[in-house]
Amino acid sequence: MDAADAAPHQQHGYSPNKEAYLLRLKRIEGQVRGIARMVDEDKYCIDILTQVAAVTKALHAVSLGLVEEHIGHCVVGAAAEPDAALRAEAIDFKVKEATDAIGRLLR
Repeated sequence: MDAADAAPHQQHGYSPNKEAYLLRLKRIEGQVRGIARMVDEDKYCIDILTQVAAVTKALHAVSLGLVEEHIGHCVVGAAAEPDAALRAEAIDFKVKEATDAIGRLLR
């Protein structure tokens, strides 16, 4: 079982906050376009780096929110699996997903 196996109609942990995530990502997208414009206009490198740091921080905030949503919804949902034999496997899988995602964020 992997992320591709998830049903397309399945509600994800972030679903209740989807609009807020999309709004935040659109703002980040605008910031990235602004950085590209700064490079195109030969702005001072430290000013560009400051903006890159701001975008990085904003993306980390989105990432942490998604990790929290995954744990609160997906991992907790796996723990609610009524079949005890499937429950342990589902919990292990969802925790491994979260751990792997956190590992990718820390690289």
